[in-house]
Amino acid sequence: MIGSRRYLLEMERSLVLIKPDAVRKNLIGEVIKRFEEDGLRVISLKMLWFSRKEVQMFYKEHEDKPFYDALSNYMSSGPIVALVLGGENVIKRTRELIGATDPSAADKGTIRADFGESITVNSVHGSANRESADTEISFMFSQIEIMDFNSGIYRR
Repeated sequence: MIGSRRYLLEMERSLVLIKPDAVRKNLIGEVIKRFEEDGLRVISLKMLWFSRKEVQMFYKEHEDKPFYDALSNYMSSGPIVALVLGGENVIKRTRELIGATDPSAADKGTIRADFGESITVNSVHGSANRESADTEISFMFSQIEIMDFNSGIYRR
């Protein structure tokens, strides 16, 4: 068990949030499918409904930006799905699959280009780098909630 936890800590991980608009549109499976088809592994997942205060804690780094209040209201407007993805270059690959923040500027075929409505209502959030991934994952999940499917424990 200790060895598998060590591997888990060494594997690159990223947090993805499926935002309220995508949850309302019943796109949870489609979003996850895109990550899995790219070879990324879901190593933790849960659905929750942020309070406005929790959203503000999560997005604290943006508190001085003009979009902070709108983002706080939107992200607390309905349930979200939080998932931890694992894999080689997972942060870079996740951001490529998600696309630009503004759906109208996102590459065709990305999640935001296909499903996003605006800069704020853009269907998904993805960690920007390793430091933010570590911070965001620890905000959302305890270590015991993050699975390590590569350890051999889950193989049959």
